Amino acid sequence: MTMTIVKKFWRQILFYAKLPEMRLFWFFLPFLITLLIINIFYLPKLWTFITLVIFLGLGAIILINSLRLAHSNLEVKIERNELKSIISNLRDGVIAYDPNFKILIFNRAAEEIFNLKAEEVIGQYLTPEWARQAHFKLLSQVIFPSLAPVVIRRSEGGVYPQIVDLSFDEPKIELRVTTDKIIDPYGQLLGFVKIVRDRTREVELLRSKTEFIGIASHQLRTPLTSIQWALEALTKENLTESQKELVNTAFEASVKALKTVNDLLDVSKIEEGKFGYQFENINIISFIEEMVENIKDFAKQFGIKIYFQKPDEPSIALSVDPQKLSMVISNLLDNAIRYNVPNGEVVIAVERIKDQPYIKISIKDTGIGIPQDEINKLFTKFFRAENAIKFYPEGSGLGLYITKNIIKRHGGEIWVESEINRGTTFYFTLPTDPKLIPPKEIVYGEE
Repeated sequence: MTMTIVKKFWRQILFYAKLPEMRLFWFFLPFLITLLIINIFYLPKLWTFITLVIFLGLGAIILINSLRLAHSNLEVKIERNELKSIISNLRDGVIAYDPNFKILIFNRAAEEIFNLKAEEVIGQYLTPEWARQAHFKLLSQVIFPSLAPVVIRRSEGGVYPQIVDLSFDEPKIELRVTTDKIIDPYGQLLGFVKIVRDRTREVELLRSKTEFIGIASHQLRTPLTSIQWALEALTKENLTESQKELVNTAFEASVKALKTVNDLLDVSKIEEGKFGYQFENINIISFIEEMVENIKDFAKQFGIKIYFQKPDEPSIALSVDPQKLSMVISNLLDNAIRYNVPNGEVVIAVERIKDQPYIKISIKDTGIGIPQDEINKLFTKFFRAENAIKFYPEGSGLGLYITKNIIKRHGGEIWVESEINRGTTFYFTLPTDPKLIPPKEIVYGEE
């Protein structure tokens, strides 16, 4: 057993002996041997023993520390090589640079995206002036997004990780760039890392799908409108009860089909950035009051009471697209009524957000609620909660996706709180300062 331990220890020493971290020990060893010889032959036995113990102790300490350092550094090298291998084989481009923009890492995928070799950029200090060189133009525009020709989407500034979607014509490429800080255990900034994802094919597929939906919706809209008009005309004719019932059923089906087609057409326009917003100043209090009055008859059909809780002030001016905002409120009120319980209630309220240039509008119902694990999917295309499908099978799952995009285009946020069988409350904000409205249309909700 003892021999096995000794052999194992000796093998470790031989293995680590060649490492640079062992140099201190090898440097100290000749002095130790020389001093031992002097002590043995020229000093009294007591001094020889004391000196021997001291130097052997020092030698052991240096040996153990050198072995530990060598072992630790070896582990770091192994981890570094593993990390380097992982980064090298990632499908997304990885670029790391220090606070002075000296390029430290440039992986294989980055080489393909930017048509550059790692040795051309690693160790170089990148500056905005590099954008003047055609060979480095794309890389400079990714490192400094303000130089990019088209910034499609940008996350909130100063908050990491930052996400920027960039579009380029030369070369034709769509990139999503995620930037994060590299920080040491003491909180010191070491640099930044950018993950660059080529979304060109993804964007082209989305664009093709959107174009198809738009064309199909246009083609369906005209005949469906004609069918609806014809059926509406038939309802005014002198028909038997069974004929009236049949025509009414067909008419209601055509209305639902046309609504779905219109929703698809709206989605197509949103994703093409052509939804056509026209902003004007309105009094949001009277605007909502009118909408509530118009929907009360519909609510009565379901036995639902609807209330509007007005704020103390009679008027709050906002810059909005009235037609688009009415789509939002109508959709949320419609859902609150349809997915409510008999004799339920819907309450819509408006309030200013304290110390912020925003108002908050809430629409609260006493309905079936939404499962917690499905809330984060509510604003994606074609999604409907399972209990909603069982309660009301019809519906396209597009209303909340459209709603979110309209609210975001107005510079607001939308979210929901819900509890099964206790009800749901949708909240959304709108800015009171027109400067907070985004300058152009952006697609939201498909991250």
